[in-house]
Amino acid sequence: MTKRVFSFDLFTFLLLAGLFAHLSHLLLADPDDNPNYGAYHPIEDIHNPHVIEIAEFAVSELNKELRKKLVFQSVVRGESQVAAGQNYKLIVAVKDESSYPISTVNYECVVWEKVWLKFRKMTSFHEVKT
Repeated sequence: MTKRVFSFDLFTFLLLAGLFAHLSHLLLADPDDNPNYGAYHPIEDIHNPHVIEIAEFAVSELNKELRKKLVFQSVVRGESQVAAGQNYKLIVAVKDESSYPISTVNYECVVWEKVWLKFRKMTSFHEVKT
């Protein structure tokens, strides 16, 4: 009598074949075939309450990092990118109340958000000269 090492039924075979086909498609996919793959896209409604919330978070983080008193004014423009969550690249106008005379300054802030984990992190920022 022969001892079987592997035993596959038709369902298992089809399941593994489908999984292999899916994974090979992912591994061999050309990023140029998908225009959304890793690209930033303009945020159409910069007045959306969620975008404003992200911008206010960014200003709060800027205040901590720069030890200034920046007050959120508006979102000038923004882009978003899908990346293990969502990256928001926002140009944010702030009033710098820690300087005299008080001035309005623009910062580019990148905030990474994972909504399902209630996670936000500002990953970069710099002042933008107008």
